[in-house]
Amino acid sequence: MPDFRTIDDLSVRGRRVVVRADLNVPVADGKVTDTTRLDRLAPTLRELAEKGARVVVVSHFGRPKGRDAALSLHPIAAALGKALGGRAVAFAEDCVGPAAEEAVAALKDGQVLVLENLRFHKGEEANDADFAAALAKLGDLYVNDAFSAAHRAHASTEALAKLLPAAAGRLMQEELEHLGRALEAPKRPVVAIVGGAKISTKLDLLGNLVKKVNALVIGGGMANTFLNARGIEVGKSLCERDMAATAREIEATAKAAGCAILLPEDAVVASALKSGVETRTVPVSATPADMMILDVGPATVARVNAELERAKTLVWNGPLGAFETAPFDQGTNAVARHAATLTKNGALLSVAGGGDTVAALAHAGVGEDFSYVSTAGGAFLEWLEGKTLPGVAALAAKGR
Repeated sequence: MPDFRTIDDLSVRGRRVVVRADLNVPVADGKVTDTTRLDRLAPTLRELAEKGARVVVVSHFGRPKGRDAALSLHPIAAALGKALGGRAVAFAEDCVGPAAEEAVAALKDGQVLVLENLRFHKGEEANDADFAAALAKLGDLYVNDAFSAAHRAHASTEALAKLLPAAAGRLMQEELEHLGRALEAPKRPVVAIVGGAKISTKLDLLGNLVKKVNALVIGGGMANTFLNARGIEVGKSLCERDMAATAREIEATAKAAGCAILLPEDAVVASALKSGVETRTVPVSATPADMMILDVGPATVARVNAELERAKTLVWNGPLGAFETAPFDQGTNAVARHAATLTKNGALLSVAGGGDTVAALAHAGVGEDFSYVSTAGGAFLEWLEGKTLPGVAALAAKGR
């Protein structure tokens, strides 16, 4: 991660601070149905306001094709006020131009303003210099608190950060510090758990991780592809048989890097993915031809948990089985709870992320017990893949 400034490095009183936030939250019938992102953003906005900043919040929302009333940030501004403990939050009908400039000019110290959806303007996603300059006119300082959008080279995440003195907000700071501790300067041994349906969607991730971790646990549907590549029949299980050569290449890279790959030893199998179906637990080499592997078995859970007990750092992306349907959640639940216990005991730094992963940990009842759970989605995945995130690189403090 680059050397970056934080709010601690800024003098904000009386100054206009443009905060790139992620207000892309679920909305139904004009009401926010999940306030998680607003709640995680609130500490940054609250701190800036309490320090006397004039806070100007900018964000995208959805994928509009021009101005679209259904994708206005207006209802989200009201919900943000509630997340800020009832603080009044003003709203401007545009994010650049006269409407935005007048709303910003009316701000007083400690007040918060949300500007209209950035993506109503093509210049946002085009990373247009003129659009970024129009945004820069609205502020004296720039704070990026939207790690979830940091993988996009857009005007509000990259170009704007180069036009104003820039710093990371508290959520961005927390994300970068935990991710840095997990893979860039970790305490070893490091274990990664990667699950999901297909290796074809996670080739870059797997290729990067095997060079950085000491052990890689592979679960979910993608484990079947690796088992097949080893010559093990997996019945009617989800399996990318055409990726066998790729799986063997990944295993060879891991071996050369000294990374152990752990695949399921036993599995819970069934004829269909549905609740109430008859299940069996078998060695993976004995998977019936007419059944599907839908979860890891107890022997695999015990082996993974033993690996975690030797580890100092865990990075997790993807469930070990079809956790959404009981009883195929048992493997993921057991490993998640063991990792949570090790974390609470101070024996393990645990960092997890990705939509299915967040849902799986919440399902297991341990979402609050990991060291850090990222809700950044695509940005978290690109970080795991070892890619440079434009919105993070733009915050580099050196030379400013």
